[in-house]
Amino acid sequence: MKEKPINITANRPALEMSIEWGDGHKSIYPFSLLRAACPCAQCRGGHENMSSEPDPAVFAVELEDSPSTRLSNVKATGSYGITLVWEDGHDYGIYNWHYLRALCPCPTCRRRQ
Repeated sequence: MKEKPINITANRPALEMSIEWGDGHKSIYPFSLLRAACPCAQCRGGHENMSSEPDPAVFAVELEDSPSTRLSNVKATGSYGITLVWEDGHDYGIYNWHYLRALCPCPTCRRRQ
C-alpha cells in the first residue's frame, strides 16, 4: 500500500510534522494545517460533515501559534493512522493514512487534488 508511512517525525521547534511514505514521497505538514484539518466530528461540525477527504478550505485557514496548534503527542491508532494530541488537550481526531496523504500540502499533491 503506497499510503502507508515508513517514518513520522514531529519537529516541535519548527511547528511541523513530516511523513515519509512507502512510495518515497515526503509530506511536511505545518501543525496549524493539521489542526485546521482535524477530522473529528467536533471540529467538522457533526458526523454529517465528516469525510474521508480533507475539506479544500483548510488550506486557506491561518491559525496563530497557540496551545491549539502546538502538538503535544502523536499516538498510533491501530495500523491505519495516528491521533494527534494538542497542548489544549484536544485529541479526538483520527488521521488515517489516506486522509493524511490527501492532506499533503506540497505543490505536486495540491495540483492532483
